[in-house]
Amino acid sequence: MRMPKRERQRQLEMSLEQNPFLTDEELSKQFKVSVQTIRLDRLECGIPELRERLKTVAARTIDAEVKSIQSDEVIGEIVDIELDKRAISIFDVTDDHVFRRSGIARGHHLFAQANSLAVAVLDDDLALTVTSTLNFLKPVRSGDRVISRATVDKERSNEKRTFVDVVSTVENETVFTGEFQMYQTTNHSRSEVK
Repeated sequence: MRMPKRERQRQLEMSLEQNPFLTDEELSKQFKVSVQTIRLDRLECGIPELRERLKTVAARTIDAEVKSIQSDEVIGEIVDIELDKRAISIFDVTDDHVFRRSGIARGHHLFAQANSLAVAVLDDDLALTVTSTLNFLKPVRSGDRVISRATVDKERSNEKRTFVDVVSTVENETVFTGEFQMYQTTNHSRSEVK
């Protein structure tokens, strides 16, 4: 039995409030209706399309906030950040990012997105990756939107290292995880870097 239109629109608004990065295609699967129905529901509810939602979220992220890396050095687009706590970036995989033969994204692009986000989330002028532990869990293909979430782990961090955990997803499925041990000048003198 189909969900009544008003209820679907209410749940659509709630879903996009929780995750503004959902595409119309993902929403159509979630609500078991056509993409066109989702678009009409969005219009009736005054919900902008994905690109506009991303711009709104990104507008809250001030470039001046990020200290440790230039915004053009970040792989993907940072759409939310709270320094020394958490950050989110989005990376749209294109044909340029995949192996021609298999159509699977090259791992260094996923690593670069995660690593640059781990650097950007730190509230310091200099932040460097000391070590990383990576897990590639599922293949990523051209056309996929990779959403990476970085979280600073204050419990494991100490005066020598800051730990940042990154989880990357495509359509809410985890495709990559990384644990990054980071060096920061705030906690150390520059002479300690080897």
